[in-house]
Amino acid sequence: MNVFTRLISDALGLPQRGVENTLQLLDENCTIPFISRYRKEATGNLDEVQVSDIALMREKLADIAKRKETILSTIEGQGKLTDDIRSRIEGCWVLSELEDIYLPFKPKRRTKADIARQNGLEPLANAILLQLDKNPRGTAARFVKGDVNSVDDAIEGAKFIIAEAVSENEQVRKSVRGIYKREAVIMSKAVKGKADNEEAQKYRDYFDFSESLRRCSSHRLLAMRRGEREGFLRVSITADDDACKEKIKRQYVRGYGECSRLVGEAADDAFKRLIKPSIETEFAVLSKQTADEEAIDVFAENLRQLLLASPLGQKRVMGVDPGFRTGCKVVCLDAQGSLLHFEAIYPHPPKNDRDRAARQVADMVRKYAIEAIAVGNGTASRETSAFLKSVGLPQDVNVFVVSEDGASVYSASEAAREEFPNEDVTVRGAVSIGRRLMDPLAELVKIDPKSIGVGQYQHDVDQGELKKSLDMVVESCVNTVGVNVNTASRHLLMYVSGLNATTAKNIVEYREKNGAFKSRAELKKVPRLGPVAFVQCAGFLRIPGAKNPLDNSAVHPESYDIVKRMAQDNGCTVAQLIEDKQLQKTIDLKQYVTPSTGMPTLTDIMAELQRPGRDPRSEVEVFEFDPRVHEVEDLQVGMILPGIVTNITNFGAFVDVGVHQDGLVHISQLADRYVKDPNEVVKLHQHVMVRVAEVDVKRKRVALSMKGV
Repeated sequence: MNVFTRLISDALGLPQRGVENTLQLLDENCTIPFISRYRKEATGNLDEVQVSDIALMREKLADIAKRKETILSTIEGQGKLTDDIRSRIEGCWVLSELEDIYLPFKPKRRTKADIARQNGLEPLANAILLQLDKNPRGTAARFVKGDVNSVDDAIEGAKFIIAEAVSENEQVRKSVRGIYKREAVIMSKAVKGKADNEEAQKYRDYFDFSESLRRCSSHRLLAMRRGEREGFLRVSITADDDACKEKIKRQYVRGYGECSRLVGEAADDAFKRLIKPSIETEFAVLSKQTADEEAIDVFAENLRQLLLASPLGQKRVMGVDPGFRTGCKVVCLDAQGSLLHFEAIYPHPPKNDRDRAARQVADMVRKYAIEAIAVGNGTASRETSAFLKSVGLPQDVNVFVVSEDGASVYSASEAAREEFPNEDVTVRGAVSIGRRLMDPLAELVKIDPKSIGVGQYQHDVDQGELKKSLDMVVESCVNTVGVNVNTASRHLLMYVSGLNATTAKNIVEYREKNGAFKSRAELKKVPRLGPVAFVQCAGFLRIPGAKNPLDNSAVHPESYDIVKRMAQDNGCTVAQLIEDKQLQKTIDLKQYVTPSTGMPTLTDIMAELQRPGRDPRSEVEVFEFDPRVHEVEDLQVGMILPGIVTNITNFGAFVDVGVHQDGLVHISQLADRYVKDPNEVVKLHQHVMVRVAEVDVKRKRVALSMKGV
């Protein structure tokens, strides 16, 4: 059994067989969505989260294995690699412990201990460390020669050697690390002379702050580190120095003689000069990594909810990018999201051309058979929505407010320029808003997730890890929903399991040249889309109206024969089997179990036959703000208002109540019970009722509560 299998199985509490098969599938370049959806028999029915955890842990273990190779090579090059050291390194899978083993052999700059050894003081250091010599100064006198000018110099050099030995002792470092794990405190103070700086005021809660490192939340830690990076805060991590020193001395000091005193002094020096800075740096890095992971998890969950937001579907939509002085940019889109028309209207100050704007809107709605209107939620959003509702729209044409975060980023992107080379950024932005109502997932995949505005300190975390996590979320969402291969953009297709930028582009070009795909099998004709890629992607691509109805379902082509056999056994066609829900209930799945197809796959097939090609997303809902409030000044404590959740952090949720400033529902105000994670209570873009708890008009801060509402 692979050592990775055992380590991952033990760490994640998963069956070894499932882990081993998952690792093999990953080694074969199978994607996480494909493994979790279509290889359940091999994995033991592991879900996407478990497969992702296995993949991430494998990556971490691979990094440690690579580090071990470097360490072994370095020690061997020094001629110091013994069987015992090799065995300990090969058996170690904890990075901090691995580095402790390596520390005595790690190449370093010339140290005070190195100089002392060169001066021949190592025998004196060993004699003092034994603590048997009753006259160490007399012994030290024999070493006064060359660059050692006095007994004090000799003893000082010997103490440097002892201090380095203490600092490189694995047990010592483990003991100090244990104290830091239990007792470390993170402290921040304002940098002298900068506390009155206007820019520094956002960090004033941290001008004199201390908290147990274990209890420090990720958002506080990241805020302090940002303040430190901007030069307003000085941040440190420390523990009980005396407790650390005593722990070390108990290991080294024996007795009360002069040698014992010198060893104690060397141990104190080892802690202060060598161990403490190293451990503090280690914990600063580890705490930042932990905070990064929490913040990335928050962002990833928000992104998942945003990408899986309710779609309106293929309707003819008017997209409106609202504005005052520059007017509202209006586009009309067909049911596929193609641009039909663009013009600007000016219903607001300073032009106030409401009558003409009303006629323009009415004409566009009639001419382009508009079925819904999407309004961006930025400047002039409330006013524009109210204006549109006042122009006498057909009863079945609803106005929806859509998040426009990232729309400006998309409008200036290469993707937008490629799609609309002859339109300016204002037109592209309005198109993005309209398409977001139709299908948020298909539109948002074109935008860098960091620009979507649902993160928590996303610019402060490890950018490589953030990108990796967000890409996994996008891939997961795209494959969860499935993709219409005949309408999807290449940006959407490149996230489909088994596809990449090249094959996605080739699919679009093939479609443009040969017309719509008529079957999944036709995908095999796409250049560079080989058999392996076909197996990976086929189940996630949909072909509405295909001759074989299974081509518009999540049933994988490799399972088509099973469904055909079910239909034949019941004297009907596949299409009839899909239509006849009662007939489906009579099928005994156990009859179709084979060595390669078990009950998990058969259960999935039957669920898909009941609702083929179903969209797992909920239906979009119309939302109305309270007409009494438009600005922060309109808010009064105690008001009960409707709102939309715009962002979720680990300390609460931000809610838009229509006053151009989101209010915060602190985690303690989310429910009448203890809430550990805000996602237990709210979801992104959820419609909620809140009570105004506090209003700070000057600072534009609003505190809200959902308790008892």
